[in-house]
Amino acid sequence: MPTYMAKPGEVPRNWHLIDATDQVVGRLAVRIANILRGKHRPQYTPHVDTGDFVIVVNAAKVKFTGRKLEQKTYQRYSHYPGGLKIIPAKTLLEKHPERILENAVRRMVPRNKLGRAQLAKLKIYAGPDHPHQAQQPKELKLS
Repeated sequence: MPTYMAKPGEVPRNWHLIDATDQVVGRLAVRIANILRGKHRPQYTPHVDTGDFVIVVNAAKVKFTGRKLEQKTYQRYSHYPGGLKIIPAKTLLEKHPERILENAVRRMVPRNKLGRAQLAKLKIYAGPDHPHQAQQPKELKLS
């Protein structure tokens, strides 16, 4: 029996709604990345985008374990001399809370064209409201 491989456009796309209130960042990011990649489906094919859309609300209410809120830093570099920006997690959570989850998930998907296509299906919002009611997302309960 030949191995099944999904074709692009063959797998239906579903919309999932996740409430990030009091969720640990890394554990939540793993669940989101698996849904974006399609690893929750039996039709998962590594080289094809078989994942679903994910809407994350209340990203400002995520938790860090231990002392990561004070100690963890995020870096970016402009490739100019002196262009290294180091931002503590606490500051990033206050100013741009959606970037914390976005960075965590970005590092869990492939670093190529496929990964960028999968990340385009991730919608993160700091508050409880989102503009995707028309897609009728299903609430995804995380334990």
